[in-house]
Amino acid sequence: MNRNVLFFVFLLAVSLFAGSAKVQASAGQGIAYYKAGFPLVAKPLLLSEIETEPSTRAETCFQLGNIYFADNQIDSAAFYFNKGLVANPLNALNSVGLAMLKIKSNPQEAELDFTNLLKLKQNKKDVDVYVAIGNAYLFNNNLDKAIVYQEKAKAIKTKYAPVYVLLGDIELAKKSVGNACSNYDMAIYYDDKCKEAYIKYARAYKNVNTPLAIEKLNVLKTKEPAFLLVDKELADIYYTTNEFAKAAELYANYLKSGNSNVQDLTQYSLILFLSGEFKKSLEVDSIGLNTAPKDAALNRLVMYNLVKLKNSDKSLALKAADSFFNKSANPKFNYLDYWFYGQALRDNDQIALAVPQFEKSIQLDSTRTDIWKDISEGYGKLKKYSLAINSYAKYFNALKDESKTYDVYSQYGKLYYGLGTADTTLKAEQKKFALLQADSLFGIVAAKEPTNYTGNFWRARANSALDPETEQGLAKPYYEKTVALLETKPDAARYNSIFVECYSYLGYYYLVMKDNNGSLAYWNKILTIDSNNVNAKKAIEGIAKANKGKK
Repeated sequence: MNRNVLFFVFLLAVSLFAGSAKVQASAGQGIAYYKAGFPLVAKPLLLSEIETEPSTRAETCFQLGNIYFADNQIDSAAFYFNKGLVANPLNALNSVGLAMLKIKSNPQEAELDFTNLLKLKQNKKDVDVYVAIGNAYLFNNNLDKAIVYQEKAKAIKTKYAPVYVLLGDIELAKKSVGNACSNYDMAIYYDDKCKEAYIKYARAYKNVNTPLAIEKLNVLKTKEPAFLLVDKELADIYYTTNEFAKAAELYANYLKSGNSNVQDLTQYSLILFLSGEFKKSLEVDSIGLNTAPKDAALNRLVMYNLVKLKNSDKSLALKAADSFFNKSANPKFNYLDYWFYGQALRDNDQIALAVPQFEKSIQLDSTRTDIWKDISEGYGKLKKYSLAINSYAKYFNALKDESKTYDVYSQYGKLYYGLGTADTTLKAEQKKFALLQADSLFGIVAAKEPTNYTGNFWRARANSALDPETEQGLAKPYYEKTVALLETKPDAARYNSIFVECYSYLGYYYLVMKDNNGSLAYWNKILTIDSNNVNAKKAIEGIAKANKGKK
């Protein structure tokens, strides 16, 4: 996933929102963003515009009321609808909002309020009032009433984009995506700069026909190049299709708008993380934490990024883990959280603490059987070979046959070898069983990779442990095969330590077999590699004395 994002774009984005998620609103921008379908981005701008834009205060309050209603904050919604009426008693939209609050609790009274509102001369032919009432019913999931007022609005003004946006929303609520998008297209036909229609069309087709959704947003991007929220929408689509490099570039461009919030920064950081841009992701995390130091998602990403970066000061990852697990606001832990924490502990050589974190991880998601390998490696480092083998068996058994490479068998064999040679609590028969298992697994390694020395070399070690006095020569054929495979390599010198082990065994074997000349040949080979090898010198000296005694 190491996809590049232009660094200068990132720096530019950072410079625009450094220190906090600043609001840089032009007049009425909050209203425009809400109408375009971005209530979360619009909300802080609308709250600012209440004071800075008195001429649009009534509409600003109406939209804020709708936002709070959508969040089920009914008292706050009523507060802003009433505030809007104070700002402009003749503005019908806030009256629609107040009636909307009654639709579920007192539908008859709500309908009466709408009827009386439409009797007023200034509202009888106001298409926006009918659209607002249609939305009020739609927001309360009363689709039949919503369509009634949509049709009334259409009768007043047939060629009006918001009328078709409302119908599209109704069809979408019915889960009729095709009909919804046909109406969004009609809205665009009557107003080719109706941002809301483009955005809603793309969202409806996002998971149904992704290329079509992208195409529609690119049309909007061409028509409204200054509308940077389209980049956010495109970035979200590319994120869902795992095209993280494109998503990161678009998010960086969106952040130039200065309207970023903590959620935006978190999403951008996550995209950078998934792109392998861990350092840049960490920088974005730091910016977000300046605004929200206890944000769980940002603190989580700091831990993830530091584990991936593997800084020289590895304790930073542990400090980040402490901030996430113990100092974040309402964190909800997932299996990855414990897995990354386990890695942080392992990187700090705290293996005994790392293993329980890996175990918590697999408990939260038993399908992630690869974690058993981490658990096994941890127990192996702790020399708890029985536990390591049990864990590795779960990892091994979950693998498909084509994934059981020679490396997989080799690691399995090494664990049994460790059990048979390092576990002092085992009885002789148990040790023998472990070593025979190791030999069998290394035999598979040798068969899978016949030109690789590893299988034969470890078979030699396992058989040497089975025959510690070398009386049976069990390891002999495997050390010989190892030597034969390595001696012809052009870079044979890099295997000198392995040659020394092989030659030492073979030298000792021929010595036990009372073949002094055969033994001497191997000890001399060792001296050509390591002229100061103590064991070789002692063996040669001993053979020389033995030969001299025979004369």
